[in-house]
Formats: sequence, C-alpha cells, structure tokens
Amino acid sequence: MSDFARAPLAAILGPTNTGKTHLAVERMCGHSSGMIGFPLRLLAREVYDRVVKLKGEKQVALITGEEKIVPKDARWFLCTAESMPMERDVAFVAIDEAQLGTDPERGHVFTDRMLHARGREETMILGSESLKPMVRALLPKAEIIGRPRFSTLSYAGPAKLSRLPPRSAIVAFSAEQVYAVAEMLRRMRGGAAVVMGALSPRTRNAQVAMYQAGEVDYLVATDAIGMGLNMDVSHVAFAGLGKFDGRRRRRLTPAEMAQIAGRAGRHQRDGTFGTLTLQGDHGAEFRPEEIEAIEEHRFAPLDHLFWREGDPDLRSVDALIRSLERRPSEQQLWAAPEAVDLAVLKRVAEDDEVRRRATGPDRVRRLWAACGLPDFRKTGADHHARLVARLYGHLSEGDGRIPQGWFAEQVARLDHVQGDIETLADRIAGVRTWAYIAHRADWLADPALMAERTREVEEKLSDALHERLTQRFVDRRTAVLMRDIGGKNAGEFPVMIDEEGEVSVGSYAIGRLQGFDFQVDPAARHSDRKMLLATAERRLGGEYEKRAGALVADTDDHFSLRTEPGESVAILWRGHEVARLGPGKNLLSPRVLLDKRIERVSDRSREAVIERLKAWVRARVEQSLGPLRAAGLAARDPSTPAVVRSVLALLVDEGGIVARGTLAEPLSSLEREQRRRLSKLKVRIGALDLFMPDMLKPEAMRWRTALRCAASKEPMPALPPPGTVVLPTPEAPGRLLSAKLGFRPLGPQMLRVDLVERLARHAHEARSGKQASVVDAGLATSLGLQPQAVAQLMREIGFRPAANAQGWIWKGRARPRTERKVDPGHAFAALAELRRNG
Repeated sequence: MSDFARAPLAAILGPTNTGKTHLAVERMCGHSSGMIGFPLRLLAREVYDRVVKLKGEKQVALITGEEKIVPKDARWFLCTAESMPMERDVAFVAIDEAQLGTDPERGHVFTDRMLHARGREETMILGSESLKPMVRALLPKAEIIGRPRFSTLSYAGPAKLSRLPPRSAIVAFSAEQVYAVAEMLRRMRGGAAVVMGALSPRTRNAQVAMYQAGEVDYLVATDAIGMGLNMDVSHVAFAGLGKFDGRRRRRLTPAEMAQIAGRAGRHQRDGTFGTLTLQGDHGAEFRPEEIEAIEEHRFAPLDHLFWREGDPDLRSVDALIRSLERRPSEQQLWAAPEAVDLAVLKRVAEDDEVRRRATGPDRVRRLWAACGLPDFRKTGADHHARLVARLYGHLSEGDGRIPQGWFAEQVARLDHVQGDIETLADRIAGVRTWAYIAHRADWLADPALMAERTREVEEKLSDALHERLTQRFVDRRTAVLMRDIGGKNAGEFPVMIDEEGEVSVGSYAIGRLQGFDFQVDPAARHSDRKMLLATAERRLGGEYEKRAGALVADTDDHFSLRTEPGESVAILWRGHEVARLGPGKNLLSPRVLLDKRIERVSDRSREAVIERLKAWVRARVEQSLGPLRAAGLAARDPSTPAVVRSVLALLVDEGGIVARGTLAEPLSSLEREQRRRLSKLKVRIGALDLFMPDMLKPEAMRWRTALRCAASKEPMPALPPPGTVVLPTPEAPGRLLSAKLGFRPLGPQMLRVDLVERLARHAHEARSGKQASVVDAGLATSLGLQPQAVAQLMREIGFRPAANAQGWIWKGRARPRTERKVDPGHAFAALAELRRNG
C-alpha cells in the first residue's frame, strides 16, 4: 500500500458523545478552507447551518446528492461522503464515521475517502475505536488520537412505554414500527416527534424542533439518529435489537448498539439506555456481554474494510464492469458486495441500444454517472435500471441533455400534498430523484431553474408531511386549555394585564408582558408552552398596537441608548429594548433595526415606531455630535474648497479626531482663509492631532463609540470614566479604541489630545520667549504624567534632551539663538512652532 498521506494526518477515534465532529468543525474553521464528508444528508445540513453562523453563508457550501449550495467564494464545504468534490484543493479535510467502510452498500465510498481524501495542511479520520487496526495497517503514518466519552452511559433495563422517562428517544428499525410506537405515545403520553432517514431535512428539522422546544417529551426514530445528529436525549430505548440490512434480518452488533445508545446524554450529562417492553411482548433483551461492551466502550476491532476501484477504466462498458469487480490486493481490503449502481449498470448493459451509444470514455463516463442515480424510492435494481436507461437515452442523443419539458412534467406529477404519511414520504423520495438530476450541471439546459423547482416541491411536501406527522402523533391536549383560553367562545374571556405585566385570559395567567416581549409562565408544562404562546399572539394584538401608539407619543426622556460593555447598541423605551442600531449610509445616520417582537404590530404602526425612533436618534446625535454633523454637511457642500472637504471627510469618518500626520498633504496646501473656515467649524489644528474639542465630552465619546460599534456590528466596549484625561496605555486593541476616543499614546500612558495641545502650546510660547519655562510644570504634575510619558511627548513634538541632561532642546531647523532648558524634573515639552504650511 502506498503512503496516502500528503499532509499531517490524524485519526480521531472513540465512542459516541466524544465531540469528534465538533472538534473537526472547530479545526476546519481554523483553516483558510476545508471540507468534511458526512454519512447523512441530514447531518451535513445540520453542520452546514452551524458553520454558516460562524463564517457567513457566502463562504460556506453544502453539497449532497439532492442539494447544492455553492457560493462563488465558498471556502468551507459540508458534504455527504459520496458528493465530496475530490478535485478541490482545501487546507483541511475530515471524513466522519469512517468505520462505515464495513457497510456492504456504501462502505467502499468511505474506504476510498479514507485512503485518498486529503487536506493540504491537515486531514482527520473520525470514527469508532474499532477502526484502529485498519488505520494502522492502511495509514501507518497517521497519528491515532483517542477521544473518551464526556459522560457516563449506563444500562437502565427494560421499561414499559408508560414508564419511559421524559426526554427519551425510542429507536425502531422499520417505518411501521416507528409509526406504531408513536401512535401509542400519542395516546399514553401526549405525543412524540418522528425522525427517520427518509425524511427531508426540512421535515426532520421541524420534528426535532418540536421535540427540542418541549412540545413533546418523546422522540421515535430509526437508527439514523446514531450518526451524530445532535438532540437533547437523556434515555434511548430500543424497540428491537434486530434489523433488515438489505440482504437479511440480523441482530445488531454491539458496536451498532453503542452507536445508537450513545445518543443518550449531552456533553457532560450522563445518559441511559435500555429496551422497550410493548404490550403482550417482552421484546428483545441485551445480553450481559453486550451491556458490558456498550458501557465500557469495548468492541471487536475491524478486520476489513470494503473496497471498490475509485478510478475505474472507462474505455468501454465491459472494461468499466471489470474494473469495478476487480479485487483489491491488500488483505485488509475486501471486494465490496455488488451495490445498486453496479447492479443497474449490468442491467442496462444488456440493452443493445445502450451498448451502441456507450462507446468511448466520455460516453461511458456519462453512463456510469447515470447509474449513480440513487434509488431513493427503493424500487429495486430492475425497476430503477429502466429509469436510468431512459435518462441515458436523453443524455446520449441530441444536445446530450434531458428534455426540460419532460423533466418538469415528472416533477409536476409529485406537486400535490393530498394523501397520508406514506404517500407524502414516497413523493418526497420521488422529488429527491429529480433534485439529484437537477444538480448535475450538464444534464439539463437550465439546471438552476429545475433545482429551484424541485426544492420548492420538496419543501411543500415536507411541510405537509410535518403537519401530517404532528396531527397523527401529537395530542396537544387542547381540550382542557381551550375551554377557557381560546375555544369556541374565546372572545368572551377578556385579556387582563396588571401593573406587573402579568397577562391573564379569563381566570388563567398565561405569562408576562414586558414592553413588547411576552414570556410564557415559567411554571407551565412544556407541552402547554406553544399553546400559550399562540394564545398570546392571537389575543394580545390590540395590546401591542396600544403600546406602539404609546411609544410613538412618548417624550424623548423616555428613550435611552443602551451602551453597556459587551452588549449590542440598542434603543430602550421605558427600560425595554425595542430596537438596535445597525450600519447606515454614514456614521451619523445609523439604521434602526426594530426588535422582532414588535413585528407583531400592523405595518402602519411599525413604520410609525421606526420613524419615532429615527427622530429620537437624530435629535440625540444633533445634541451630542452637532459639530461633527455640521462638519459632515460642509464636507459634502460643493461650495466648500476641495482641500477643506478632504480634511473634513476624513475627520468625520474618524469621529472627530485624526492624527495630523495622516493629513499632512492636504494640510500643507491650506491657505489662511481655509484654516479660518475649519476653525469656524470648531476644528482645531493641533501640534500632533486635528480634533474637535466638543467630541471629547463624555456623552459625545459615548455616542461616537456607539455609532462606530453599530456600523461595524460589534458589541460595545468599556469606556473610560467621564472626565478621564490620562489613561494607562492598554494592549493593542484597547489602544486603538482609546486613540479613536481622543487619547494619544505616550509610552506607558495616553493623554487626551486637547491636553496634548495645551502643553504643546505652552512649549511653543516658552521657546518664543513668552513663558519662563518650556514645561507647564503644574499641569504636568496635576495630570499625574510619568517621566517616560513626558519624554515620549517631548520627542514627538520636536525636542531632544540637552547634552548636560539639564533639560530639553528644540531640534528643529530654525534653532533659536538662546537655547532654553528645563529642569529634568519637569520632563515635559511641546512642539516649538507650527510651520505656516502645516
């Protein structure tokens, strides 16, 4: 076996609930680019949503057989193992659940990715501990890292359905068994969410969201939940210990049992597992050795992985079949059993017309791609081969594309939501077939349009399926609640809100309303929460409108700006958050982002609220930052000289303070009248900085910082106490913030720029003979400036230490006839003079 590792390679092995996938995601996000291959479309979608929150949707791609979201600038790719774009060069690659290399149908794919998928800088193989011998044999240079389970997994024995603890997942191994258990839970415990691998991500997410929100306390699922799908499960109950694996019915292996049982417990919270005892059936029982293996995470090591040629011979159909049936030379690799795609290829190869067309590598490659169409509807190789043959007929004639009209017709046949759960699930499987085809870029004339069409149909069917599942398997226990809270005579029960904000409908307290934020009564049961929220939404519409009107009519003193450190900049009305500030057209004109909770009001009221908040912001900006706004208006005034506009534009952009060196070129060309014009705008041209003194006031500092944070979508930092003029010099991020606030770094300390200018002016007058001492000793002492800070400022304003260490000497070109010296204890000086040209 050749050395497959091109970059640092690690195998992260361990039981479930060890955070292997989380670790891989963290590592990937730390690289400039990356890719992870997952065993399930649902899992790929789940991690995609997580990475989008970290990196933004424009940089993250999702690639599965039926779904492709690939932005132009995508850098991080979340894929199913079969759909990984192996030709992409990325810094990081990970393969999840690599022990699936032993799966008879898909194992060869995971083996191929394990052997050949590599990141430029780092590669991770994630899997169970049983994979360790295969890693050592096939990837001898890989570092093997064990990951212990974060929490304890314990056997809890058998339990009846009526005795299952809340937050339990019941695992069954057929759709019929899933539905039967869910039906019993509806009658006995109020309902259950249903999760199966055949569900679309949208349906699955809706069902899991219902479970996670506490609307139901139970989840009934197939063994799909064993593949890393993250849910808040405390106990896993097995409805059986055997399954049909596509060829025969067999007992689960201990490793498979552990994979499923390991979903119990989250991070460091312990979990339990056991069996489900159904009425009239004692069910299967775990054997003592199986329990011990699951609890101790000890399983027989794997002695083989399935393999199939990943780069088959495409010269002819027969050559393709021979290469796919070729046996591996390594003893750890076993020839994969005949998968559906190969079985379909053999059947279509019996068609003389297909053989006649499939001549040459390009045509054979296209035939093999068509055979790769998954049999989502599980119709069997013979039936599926007929569909593949028809598709290949279109792909090998004319322009080599499937007729768009025929394709649209097939999708249209599936576009209706009537029928029961099984019918809708079958239609979703059918749509997945056409979605897969639509995502083959060269199979359709307009694949993007058809992909969007299949997505729409799948979403519609998924929503309908979620609704059917909920109707059938969830009893919302509305009879008791709706008798007084919204039944037939809901309008007869008045909504009452007391002084503390407690909301009651009739005689029932349903929660508390603070501002526009309604919170359900914390004492309410999980199964009742959604009901109470819906009641509040339905019954509080008038109150929300009333409060919106009160907000619009309120005086300015009832509004405030939230600027607590670490918080987003927000507008508060009577102490309650009603909006946040976001980036606007410029620094002084932020966008008002209304709190989602106010979205309940009518469009007219919402617009009125936004306008009222905008008016308040404008008034406060004018009050606190009026000179800065005036400077901004002058910067945009065509009558203002161009050089003055350039100075003002940068000054306003920087919030009213900018280092003089940044504007050296425009300042050098300012004429006397233009300087006077800046002065009228309250701009001071200092020795080291240009600044607007009004912007150094505490409230101006607070608003300037708040607007800058709003523009950059960052939380509010901690500000210096009001009246502060000297600060210890912080580390780099804090130093930049302090500089923008108006403090100049001077070695160990930072001094407010107006004080810098005051001391600089004193030094200038001293050098000109107007003062007895170069340093304003009293001011320097009162400010508490350290000698090192004083020395730093002296150098910046053009002085050097005297040779006899008795003071400071002006080192400018125009050296004075008499050098003035300062006592070293007064170690502060300023720029001797401002040259006329700046």
